[in-house]
Amino acid sequence: MNTVIWHDLECGHYEQDLPLWLALAAEHVQQGQAMLDVGAGTGRVTIPIAQAGYRVVALDTDRQLLIELERRALGLPVETVCADAREFELPGRAFPLIAVPMQTLQLLGGADGHFAFMRRARAHLRDGGIVAVAIADVGDFEEFEWHDGDASPLPDVTEQDGWAYFSQPTAVRRKGDTFVLERRREAVDAHGARSTSADRIALDVVSVQGLQEAGQRAGLHPHSVRQIPPTEEHIGSQVVIFGA
Repeated sequence: MNTVIWHDLECGHYEQDLPLWLALAAEHVQQGQAMLDVGAGTGRVTIPIAQAGYRVVALDTDRQLLIELERRALGLPVETVCADAREFELPGRAFPLIAVPMQTLQLLGGADGHFAFMRRARAHLRDGGIVAVAIADVGDFEEFEWHDGDASPLPDVTEQDGWAYFSQPTAVRRKGDTFVLERRREAVDAHGARSTSADRIALDVVSVQGLQEAGQRAGLHPHSVRQIPPTEEHIGSQVVIFGA
């Protein structure tokens, strides 16, 4: 099934954090400089920032998502890089702002992955620049298991090219140092034919203190913590900010 459609359906409509990323760009990115958006996907954050006049380097591991980002960003000051956040190397590049929105860091496989990213971020940070990392407020997670016939939660729904797509959250489970989010994805064509698949995402449990300690070991200095409040559909986040 189309990676872009599912990504947009499940992630692309979130906007609660955009004012913060735009404010950080205004504070730290000067004319002629570019910021780095880590886990850029199809451009949920990259495109609004580029539309505001800032140059953006958009990094993601999924080439299909980046191809769609490039299509949507045509004419905007956007450059894409397909790379792992734990290993990326951009010789000669340094950024005044490295943004890691929407729990991207919590997909990096635990403490070793977090530290690996912090080292790469430090190596690509301009003097006086900041790294801003959004992490889910784990206190907002509620474990549940959904079954057919239950009244909630409601699925995410979209239509495209005669197909209807449904993404139904089915469970949130704590497993060790992760929260596992499970969804049932269903696509229905114009004739009613259906195809279904299961999707599972494991988000690392990360505390502000633990992330700050990883940053310090990588040569970054804790700066501040900003809050992104929850919405009816999304849990809240804390944005942990580091300086060089």
